[in-house]
Amino acid sequence: MTLISELGTWLHDVFVAQFDAWILLGFVAQGLFTMRFVVQWLASERAKRSVVPIAFWFFSLGGGTLLLIYAIQRQDPVFIAGQGLGLFIYIRNLWLIANERRAAMADAE
Repeated sequence: MTLISELGTWLHDVFVAQFDAWILLGFVAQGLFTMRFVVQWLASERAKRSVVPIAFWFFSLGGGTLLLIYAIQRQDPVFIAGQGLGLFIYIRNLWLIANERRAAMADAE
């Protein structure tokens, strides 16, 4: 068997043969998680400085939650620990943003 055919077999086994709803969820989750970087990059380019828009935290929360569900289903302890801790950080940042907005609205009144 040649290296090319072995690679083709491996790609088929990994990306086609085991494809199911959980793999689909994993790809959707990874897509959401990746979008946070796209949103952050575009906002920074527009501002010509580093910017972290609120959408970054919402994509982080959505992608991180789905990736945690996926990791739990796959029983991957490293992935579970990483995504689980990340969720606390994303929620805390959204909480801080909400508090800041409430304070700004109260000061404006």
